[in-house]
Formats: sequence, C-alpha cells, structure tokens
Amino acid sequence: MMIVIGVVGGVASGKSLVSDHLRRLGAARLDADRAGHEVLRELEVMAAARKRWGDGIFGPDGQIDRRQLAQIVFAPAPRGPDELACLERLTHPRITARLRGQMEELQRQGDCPAVVLDAALLFEAGWDALCDTIVYVDAPRELRLARARQRGWSDAEFAARETAQGQLEDKRKRAHVIVDNSLSPEHTYQQLRQIWRSLMSRVAAARQ
Repeated sequence: MMIVIGVVGGVASGKSLVSDHLRRLGAARLDADRAGHEVLRELEVMAAARKRWGDGIFGPDGQIDRRQLAQIVFAPAPRGPDELACLERLTHPRITARLRGQMEELQRQGDCPAVVLDAALLFEAGWDALCDTIVYVDAPRELRLARARQRGWSDAEFAARETAQGQLEDKRKRAHVIVDNSLSPEHTYQQLRQIWRSLMSRVAAARQ
C-alpha cells in the first residue's frame, strides 16, 4: 500500500515547506508545478501556445516565458479567466498523465510508503481523485501576502493568483487534516510528525 497525500492551501501558505517536511519523514514528493513547467516545454504545447498567444510569450531561449504568460492568464476578468481556462485545457490532461506515471513508477518500486502531491490547483484540476488524504496548510492572509512580497510578487499578482486558485474555505472544508503554518517551521514539522505516524499506522495495518 502506498498513501498519496495531497497538499493544498492559499498562495504562499507554505505548501512547499509542508511537502518538504513530509519528504524528510519518508514520503516521495511530486510537484504538479514542476510537471507543469515540463509540459510547457512539449512541442505540441508550445505550438498551441504560440498560436493562441503569439511570439511575445516566448523568451530568447525559445521556451515559453512563464512570467509573460502569467500576465495574460492572470489578467483581470473577463480576459484573464478565459485565457487561464484555455491554458488549463491545454496543460492539465498532460500534467495528470505525468503525475499518474510517476505514481505508478513509485508503486512498482514497492519501497515507498507515501507520496506527497504538492499542487496549488489540486481540487480545481481534479487531482484530489489521485489522493488518499488531503492536508490543508493554514496561514493568515496578511502573513501569506508578506511572504509573497518577499518572493518579489506585487499585491496585484498575489490577488490575481489567489482568485485563480479558488475559495480557500471550500478547500479547508474538503481537507482531512489542517496544519497551522503561521508560526515556526519546527512547529509545523511537529504537527506533521503526528500526522505521519497516523498515516504509517494505516499503511502497516494494510500490509498485514
């Protein structure tokens, strides 16, 4: 048995930190954002993107410039949401295929007790169907905005991403476990250690 743990939360809530902690505890990590980056390098995707959005979204290296593309798909309504939906129709099936393939490979190896799936759009893309349990990473909006600013995001970029990622309260209600990431990384880690013990008990029981 291999448990798949989905990690969700608001922008800059600390999903990557939680995923890294779970990896320290013994889980393999799958990053949907990274899979998305890889999908954007596929020739068919690049051709479709060029047809839809033109040469301006490509950088000097011939690859899609994600910052330029983000300015289009996270633009205010009505254009932004329409373009984001187009991008998701183009990329999400390919990302899903990559994630499934990675999970199947880990399952075949037989020595991985858990996989953590870090995906900002877990529910929106339907990737929650791949998961056995969902962890919601909680942090106040003011703290998340401060973290986003440290990454170089403007307040407008933060708001646009937040809107695109859906209602947080709905995600919170649909999660199985809530982790408070408003204090220190060690505080977060201690919560995850308890969660990990519970999950590994399930794995051990299933293997008996």
